[in-house]
Order: sequence, then structure tokens, then C-alpha cells
Amino acid sequence: MEKILLVLWPLFALIAIGFILRRTSLFSNDFWPSAEKLNYFILFPALLINSLASAPLDNPKLTFLASAIFCILGASSFLVLLCKYLFKITVPRFGAYIQGITRFNTYLGLAIIADLFGQEGVAIAAVIMAILVPSCNVIAVLSLTSGEKISIKQILFPIIKNPLIISCLVGILLNLSPIGLPFGSGQLLKLLAASSLPLGLICIGGALQTATLRREFQPLIISTLIRLLAMPVLAVSIAYLFSLPEFETLLLVIFFAIPTAPTAYILTRQLNGDSQLMAGIITLQTVMAVFTLPLVLSLAIQ
Repeated sequence: MEKILLVLWPLFALIAIGFILRRTSLFSNDFWPSAEKLNYFILFPALLINSLASAPLDNPKLTFLASAIFCILGASSFLVLLCKYLFKITVPRFGAYIQGITRFNTYLGLAIIADLFGQEGVAIAAVIMAILVPSCNVIAVLSLTSGEKISIKQILFPIIKNPLIISCLVGILLNLSPIGLPFGSGQLLKLLAASSLPLGLICIGGALQTATLRREFQPLIISTLIRLLAMPVLAVSIAYLFSLPEFETLLLVIFFAIPTAPTAYILTRQLNGDSQLMAGIITLQTVMAVFTLPLVLSLAIQ
């Protein structure tokens, strides 16, 4: 537990710094969207490309890992869909709930894995992200538009233009090709990537909206407990069924024990979902993860 706390507290301290800075006059309001764009379109893609270009894609267990991920997402999505019909949840709220349970905070997840397992962990985590990011985006778009007529183009366009998905594809292609990262480009990507996770965590803190916690506290609590406690249990159970190695199982647990993605708020607002509910889910999950993550990780690492 002590090792876990030593790893986690600086990460959550960066989130707290972002939260405090956003509420001071040190930076203008224009700074935050610009910082998020810099990280989203340049720094974080550099980290993914660099990690995937050297990831062990010849690992025979990757097929089982991908299958386990699809089963976790499928089972959790089915349960939320069942609740939608049982409790007559409207589409705008359904889209927020399902994103709160299936999506994940990429910056926090990779920061934890990098501190715990170094480059080896980041390489496998990048492979997991290459599967999770497009899958979660498809689920999010479908859930926010369920009951509406939607074309394949409307589903695929937000996915195709996603810089994280593009960078995953570029990294995989470089890995499979004889080119690799020539002429010192790997070092350039490392320098860019080094800034990504700290800046990402600070931006997470800046995006938190505590005012939304006063609304609908009960559904926020339920969504948070499912995401932060039930999803890791589901991940362990399915990983066991697929006989995944302990290391890959632990990485899956981390990805499904971290709070949902802050970018879920933007997508929810763009597709006319309940953006206030989504903001509340993101904020409460991020705050509660301070308490749940040490518990979950200490149990998983034993």
C-alpha cells in the first residue's frame, strides 16, 4: 500500500494544482483550451507513437487480451442498456451513464503505469489503448444517438479524425515496418512525450466542475461505484476466464479502475447528451478515485 500511495499522490497532486490554478488569475481562460489542444493533438500522440513503435506486437497473448477487452466492454454496455429499459432512462442520460462506465482517463492511466512499470508497462498499455480508444468511441457515439437515424459516416467520422486513434495506427505501422523511428525521431518523440502526462493531469484538474456535484448526487454515486469498484472486479474475472498473464491482467485492472475520460463531456455536449450529468460523473469519479485507486491497486498487486 505504501508504494501505491507514493506513486499515486504526486499524480493527484498535479490534478489538484490544475484545479487551483484554474480558479486563480495566473492564467487567462484562453490558456486552458490551448493547453488541452496542445496535449491532445501533439504531445500525447507523440507518446503513443513512440510507445507503440517499440511495443511487443508479436506477443501471442495479444489476441486473448483483445478478446478480454471486448468482453469487458460488451458485458458492461449490455448491463447499462438493460438498466436503460428497466428504469426508462432517456437517451441523453443513457449516453452519459455508459461513457461514465466504459471510457477511461488516458493521462491518469498511463501516468500510473509509467510510474509503476516503466517503459515495458507503457508499451503494453499503448496496445490496450489502441483497442480501447476506438471501441469506447463507437460505444459512446451509438449510445448518445440511440433511437435516431445515424449513418455509418456519422459513426466513423469522430473515430477517424481522433488524433489518439490516428497516432495508434501510425505507431503500429511503424512497428510492423522496417522503418521504425529513424534519424533520432524516437528521441524527439520522447522529449514531446515527457511533457504530455504532467500537462494532461494539470488540465484534468482545471476541467473539474464541482458545482455539478450538487445535482443528482445519488445517480452520480451509483455510476462512480460501478466504474471505480465493480469494473475492476469484472476486468479481473474476464481476464481469469481468458487465462491472461498476471502483468496484462494488472494493466487491465488499472484501465478499468481509473475515472472516466474528461473528453466525454465534449462529445456529450456535441451530440446533445446530458452534459451536466456527464460533468458531474467526471468530477465525482476523479475525486473518489483518490480513495478507491490505492485500495484497488494494493489488492491487485498483492
